[in-house]
Amino acid sequence: MEANKSYLSTIRDPEDVKKIPAEEIPLLASEIRQTLVDRVKENGGHLSSNLGAVELTIAIHRVFSSPRDHVIFDVGHQSYVHKLLTGRYDRFESLRRGGGISGFPKRSESEHDAFGTGHASTSVSAALGFAEADRLKGSDAYTVCVFGDGAYTGGMVHEALNNNKRNLHLILILNENEMSISKNTGRFAKSISKMRARRGYYKAKKATISFLWHLPLLGKPLYRLIHKIKRALKAALYGSNYFENLGFTYYGPVDGNDEAAVESLLREAKRSGRACILHVKTKKGKGYAPAEENPDQYHAMAPEPCKKTAGCFSKAFGDALSELAKEDERICAITAAMTDGTGLSSFAKTYPNRFFDVGIAEEHAVTFAAGLAADGLKPVVAIYSTFLQRAYDNILHDVALQKLPVVFCIDRAGLNPSDGATHHGIFDVAFLSEVPGLKLYTPATYASLKKALKKALSENVPAAIRYPKGGENPEVVQAFYPDGEDDEIRVRPSFDPTKKEELDAVIVTHGRIAGEALKASRESNKKVGILLLEELKPYQKIAKEVAALLPQKPCAVLFLEEEVYAGGMGMSLRDALNEISALEGKRVSILALREGFGLQERDEPILKSVGLDKDVILAHLQ
Repeated sequence: MEANKSYLSTIRDPEDVKKIPAEEIPLLASEIRQTLVDRVKENGGHLSSNLGAVELTIAIHRVFSSPRDHVIFDVGHQSYVHKLLTGRYDRFESLRRGGGISGFPKRSESEHDAFGTGHASTSVSAALGFAEADRLKGSDAYTVCVFGDGAYTGGMVHEALNNNKRNLHLILILNENEMSISKNTGRFAKSISKMRARRGYYKAKKATISFLWHLPLLGKPLYRLIHKIKRALKAALYGSNYFENLGFTYYGPVDGNDEAAVESLLREAKRSGRACILHVKTKKGKGYAPAEENPDQYHAMAPEPCKKTAGCFSKAFGDALSELAKEDERICAITAAMTDGTGLSSFAKTYPNRFFDVGIAEEHAVTFAAGLAADGLKPVVAIYSTFLQRAYDNILHDVALQKLPVVFCIDRAGLNPSDGATHHGIFDVAFLSEVPGLKLYTPATYASLKKALKKALSENVPAAIRYPKGGENPEVVQAFYPDGEDDEIRVRPSFDPTKKEELDAVIVTHGRIAGEALKASRESNKKVGILLLEELKPYQKIAKEVAALLPQKPCAVLFLEEEVYAGGMGMSLRDALNEISALEGKRVSILALREGFGLQERDEPILKSVGLDKDVILAHLQ
């Protein structure tokens, strides 16, 4: 192998991967790992999971032919290698930047991204759809789906597996890189795995079956007897194989970082012509020592050039909850596989008996919390806005309808440019605004977050507290809390209320985008005041507070929010203000995401890209 030889830069199509000599695959894998480390360090992103999936992804593209064969990755954060092997190496430097390569599979980006996956546990259902569609069309194309043991904790995976058919051209690859879900461990299982990975094993197996099947009189009964004995012996040694009971031919477990072994089993699975499960075991962070030693820390990385903030809302939430839990033993915390991301690591260590990580099962998390609340506890569900969408029915049916005091702490509210549309938290205000009896808090500072959490836990009603990724804005703190925080949750003016009649325009806003409103107010040639909402629901209550702070004279009133327009704060509060005739004679407009998913088509600040920056705000104030 030539030390300076490069293959990655020559791959323009996945078919090029097949042309690389088998003995040179380790070189390709090494090149890919170095590219991943360099790029993710600079741009941020998911590193450890992609490093572990290098050989597995190479093997997939050496056996199958994308896009004719469909390759689907669960969650999608482990698809970077796939992108490199499907003609996107030249653009890989734009990973996770506006208008560049997405950090997740994206159908509009490449024909090789068969299905967009940004949330866990959806891939098997989608793969089943592809396989059934090919069957109905008479196509012999294969669908290959890679999903991890973490995604396996999501209920949708089980629902999809339950609908499998044996004759589908469907190959599911269970990539186990953390927890064990199989009894197939130990030296015996490893020996069997090695034997099954050899091509000779399958040749002998097929020859034996063919011989017995064609043996007159005794052949078929003898085959059935041997098959029955084999199943019984296998069950005794392994235990029942869940996947084979669901109609899948099971292969593995196999070392997923051994490309030759994985490739061999994939070829055999393809030759079988049946629905198969290939169980692989990979090492997160493979080939990069820091990520191997601390895979969780390198799961999702911020760009290296970014300076770390003094704090963030996630940590402020975790600290506040831990402090309140000292005073009330009924307080408990629930997360759906996001302990670190939601700031609950300290709580989990301090109160292990009151902390529950339910895995990637958001629906279960909410209804589980409802059960805790119904029996007298005070559950707090910490969850990303984009993932809360998955549990909407549970919020309505299991929490709100029964008026149970579950507190939802909604992290990553608003736009999240690096992870893109699948992780924007832009819908929660709209769908929570329609939930009867639920209170909705929107703190813009750490102190107001703690205050909202304390109040929400003290009231015997469902409540939600939403806050953005990252830290508080010092300008927002200074503008709306010049004398420090107090215990009251209310509408905060940036101006002296006694001088409200001097204003030409008022911006009504909440959350992180208040910072952009402040920029616009400073640059405007008009006198602009800003009202910061710490609470949205009930809107009728907030409308009375806002009305008391609006000038009586004609002026412009702009509702500004970092969420969708339809059903959002602007529409809801405007309607509530109109009910009390508080907007008569005023020029009213709403600035929000009018349609779409907040796609960032250019490499520029996200607010500018979606039309919510200070320049657009200024135009609305004219």
